[in-house]
Amino acid sequence: MTQDEAPARPGAQEWLPSDGGLEALRAAAPACRGCELWEPATQVVFSAGNPTAAIAMVGEQPGDVEDTRGIPFVGPAGQLLQRAMVDAGVAREDVYVTNAVKHFRFTPRGKRRIHATPEAAHVAACKPWLRAELAAVAPRVVVCLGATAAKALLGSQVRVMRDRGRPMPRETSAGTCVFMVTAHPSSVLRVPDVDGARDEAYAALVADLTMLPGLVAA
Repeated sequence: MTQDEAPARPGAQEWLPSDGGLEALRAAAPACRGCELWEPATQVVFSAGNPTAAIAMVGEQPGDVEDTRGIPFVGPAGQLLQRAMVDAGVAREDVYVTNAVKHFRFTPRGKRRIHATPEAAHVAACKPWLRAELAAVAPRVVVCLGATAAKALLGSQVRVMRDRGRPMPRETSAGTCVFMVTAHPSSVLRVPDVDGARDEAYAALVADLTMLPGLVAA
């Protein structure tokens, strides 16, 4: 595909409702044509969880299972995240979950669909949805799961492995919010299950999440 043939990415702004809160955003999202990812995906995958949660968790994009079911974090990575939350003492009903990009980007390989990391342009096109939903939920703490979410919300200077687990207060439209970066659960699943390496990666994720109740209460 040449540059002249590259799909237009006008961004999601023109599809956002002017008011109506989170449910209005959710209802409007399926019509979004802010980038080309809507076309091969099965459906938009918007968010799940408590709409007034004190904690929001932001991942990269829906995966194959999420694209099929229309719910974020219900595939293998989501199941690992839910287990880590239980081990960290974070109640699922206190959390809102979403992604930086709302459609599944993939490469077809036979009957399989292989995850493809969203480009910076996809993240930028989808950012109006992310900003609007976080403004509507107004969480006290936002957890960036992985590099894509961290870059979308905190900029390219943030590094997951260097900055993970460190509270980063930021001023938002809803007031002061504490951001924290940690590994995406899918990266834990990619760690070879040899000599306890995956267990160590999982324990590090749990250790980061264990900080959340204290950050909410602070």
